[in-house]
Amino acid sequence: MKLPFIPAGLMLLACQILAVPIDIDPEIEASKRIDELHKQYQHNIFKTISNRTTGCTSKNIQRRKEWSTLSKEDKHAFITAIHCLNTLPARTPLTTAPGARFLYDDFIVTHIHQTPAVHASGLFLPFHRHLVHLFQNTLRTHCAYHAPLPYWDWTKTYADPRNADVFDGSEYSLGGNGVYVPGRNPTRISLPGGLSKDIPPATGGGCVTSGPFAEGRFEVRLGPVGYEPRGPEGGLGYNPRCLTRDLSPEFGYGTRPSAVTELVDGCEDVECFSVGMDAPRGVPGGIHGSGHWQVGLNALDVYASPSDPVFWLHHAHVDRVWALWQGQNLEERTYQVWGTLTAANDPPSEEATLDTPMDFEVLGEPRTIKDTSSTIDGEYCYVYE
Repeated sequence: MKLPFIPAGLMLLACQILAVPIDIDPEIEASKRIDELHKQYQHNIFKTISNRTTGCTSKNIQRRKEWSTLSKEDKHAFITAIHCLNTLPARTPLTTAPGARFLYDDFIVTHIHQTPAVHASGLFLPFHRHLVHLFQNTLRTHCAYHAPLPYWDWTKTYADPRNADVFDGSEYSLGGNGVYVPGRNPTRISLPGGLSKDIPPATGGGCVTSGPFAEGRFEVRLGPVGYEPRGPEGGLGYNPRCLTRDLSPEFGYGTRPSAVTELVDGCEDVECFSVGMDAPRGVPGGIHGSGHWQVGLNALDVYASPSDPVFWLHHAHVDRVWALWQGQNLEERTYQVWGTLTAANDPPSEEATLDTPMDFEVLGEPRTIKDTSSTIDGEYCYVYE
């Protein structure tokens, strides 16, 4: 007996009427929710600045864009600018970091020095927001990069980071995966606050061999600090080597869309948001940690992780998620502060306040938490697209 054809729409309606369960992917639903949150965030930002004629206005606001949405020309310009930073002399004295040879290294040195204070603490979000800002300004002033600052939306590639445009290995990427190295042991990484974690081997493990940051085209000079064998001079000595990656779908899961919606929808205060974003004990490693750990191996080193250029796109997206959270209620969420001034309060330190200064060493003048709290006030004027 031949069964009649039933249109999909009628079948769905019948299932709803008969209460037949329909499998709905929670991550697809969470992605839709992120889109809604983003629209609300943008609406609130532009409403706030709509009547401004000075400072940050709707006419001069900078737009940060997801990597895959950039034109090939803008991707090439960003890549060229990073290489440019690796031709200009470092400002860090050799007595401070003998391995710092070029301007790019200044950012790694500062991150190494400040890591014990700016992770798992009240300084995590504000410090990295300004660090990314300083990086963008340096690309502009020293290397004539004037295209949008890109971010990598790992919620769209969480199932397998090897499928991300940013890692496709083309000339318009930040390079591919590392060469697969079989038979490796887990990498034990040191985390601020006296913690450690074993990161299992994934899909690569060796040198990046494709794209603009492949072996022979890009050099890592500092570190490791956070895992063995550690580099000379506590990771601050000259230790030239290739960029290595070990793209991991396991840790990609830590940056799934629902992990983001749980924070933005579920947190009413910045303590809840910060702990959820930065907690290394999350499943499988918290959003921030999972962003680093799904990239490996240079990115595993919490101290010297800016050695991998994807650091800047990852932290721009961490900042975007913070901006989404703030943007749901700008009046109440912009100037919230919490936590102490050391990782996991080890050693014990005083409470952070809006007036707490942060040290950026040779990169720029100190900034307070208040200075970095708003993306549309003070020296900032940007919105995420």
